[in-house]
Amino acid sequence: MKALLVSLATLTCSVFLGGCLTTPVSKSGGSDALTVTNSNVNAILNAAQGVFAASGYTVSGSNFPESVSFDKPAGDFGKLMYGSYGTTTTVRATLMMTPIPETNNFRLSTKVTRVSDAGEAGFEDTAPLLGDWSGQFKPLLRKIAAEAQDAGPGY
Repeated sequence: MKALLVSLATLTCSVFLGGCLTTPVSKSGGSDALTVTNSNVNAILNAAQGVFAASGYTVSGSNFPESVSFDKPAGDFGKLMYGSYGTTTTVRATLMMTPIPETNNFRLSTKVTRVSDAGEAGFEDTAPLLGDWSGQFKPLLRKIAAEAQDAGPGY
């Protein structure tokens, strides 16, 4: 009987705390995420392609409609920190587009990784770049949000 009560109490606490600790989608993505209001995935993708291209990035992959990735060769500091002999180093920014339920709004955030030998099948090696790396993309996210905002629900 005592074991049943302990199990029931544990289950009740975990359900209660799990509900309290979940983050609503409208606040997800960390402090560097932005919300695009009244938009659609196609408008966001079109804006992102232009904004990232203007900053020297090229499209490297897509997981439509959740995300799209952009690559840029690492600069001198990136080559010094992460490169090695005969290995190219690339910075990959993955734009995450999370729909906010029951609205036409999307939450935009970035995940940044370092990629060695980008595009070489079987040899590409990725590692997440932690810290303030995603914060560097906030100005780009602002431009994307400004261009894609109020595009309507789309199809």
